[in-house]
Amino acid sequence: MTNKLSLIPRRAWPTGALLALTLALPAWAPAQAQTQPAADTLLNVSYDVSRELYKEINPAFAAAWKAKTGKSVTLNQSHGGSSKQIGSVIGGLEADVVTMNQATDVDMLAEKGLTPADWRKRFPNNAAPYSSTILFLVRKGNPKGIKDWADLTRPGVQVIIPNPKVTGNGRYSYLAAWGSVIAKGGNEAQAKELVSKIFANVPVLDGGGRGATTTFTQRGIGDVLLTFESEAELIENEFGKGQFDVVAPSISIDAEAPVAVVDKVTAKKGTAVLAKAYLDFLYTPEGQDIIARHNFRPRDPAVLKRHEKRFAAIKLFSVDQVLGGWPKVSKTHFADGGQYDQIIATLKR
Repeated sequence: MTNKLSLIPRRAWPTGALLALTLALPAWAPAQAQTQPAADTLLNVSYDVSRELYKEINPAFAAAWKAKTGKSVTLNQSHGGSSKQIGSVIGGLEADVVTMNQATDVDMLAEKGLTPADWRKRFPNNAAPYSSTILFLVRKGNPKGIKDWADLTRPGVQVIIPNPKVTGNGRYSYLAAWGSVIAKGGNEAQAKELVSKIFANVPVLDGGGRGATTTFTQRGIGDVLLTFESEAELIENEFGKGQFDVVAPSISIDAEAPVAVVDKVTAKKGTAVLAKAYLDFLYTPEGQDIIARHNFRPRDPAVLKRHEKRFAAIKLFSVDQVLGGWPKVSKTHFADGGQYDQIIATLKR
């Protein structure tokens, strides 16, 4: 079906609706729609802050696929809080592929039998074609003098972070703060103390990275927004240059963005070959260059070198290097009753 589907952001969906679709139909769409097979349509379910990236990736892949096969393809996008999106796929949203920002979400798909347990081995770099990191966005002139993680704990500093329970942005922000202590030789108790003090300064927990950005930029709440490096230029372009400054802390996390084919869906729809080709495209020089232009860190060293001025010169650590890997992190920090729940419960007393 060639109808282009524009998926309304999850936070705007009416209560009880799983998916709201807006149809944008060119004049020729009805006749074309009767002849194009379903196998020529893909749905990419992704996280909140990757909208603009895939708006450029999709037509580039469609052109490459057309040149290679002679076939047209319709590519649809769905975006929202990372864990919420995965929950929708588990609940029945028929994603051909998922392009997420944390491995734990793809692991959830594997646990439900929607993708194989060895999904990391199906594509290079642990099936993560790019990464990002967490930086600070502050008001112009940095009136609160925020430079590093410890500054987020000071009285009177309001910190905007989306909810780590349901968003990759929030989860990586939490882990970046925690890991900043461990990576410098601190212990778990010291890391928990830092993170607890930061969350004591969080006035509102939005359900997605874009919601947190709106809270900071449009509602004027907070002194600092913790956000992906890829978002900084986008925020300036959307809300006006000169209103904010970007601050790179002394150390932050390497936020890998994993991808996977949803085998259970592609087998049903006959889209397995197309879905794999779509994700393979992310690793091509053309795909990597688009990724870099959107300020995500590409895996191709040559592409990264060409775009190095886009990225902060910052010491990075990975979840595996410092925090014991995603299975441990998920159980220790984000499972019910884990470290995050303990911190929030203490703050509510």
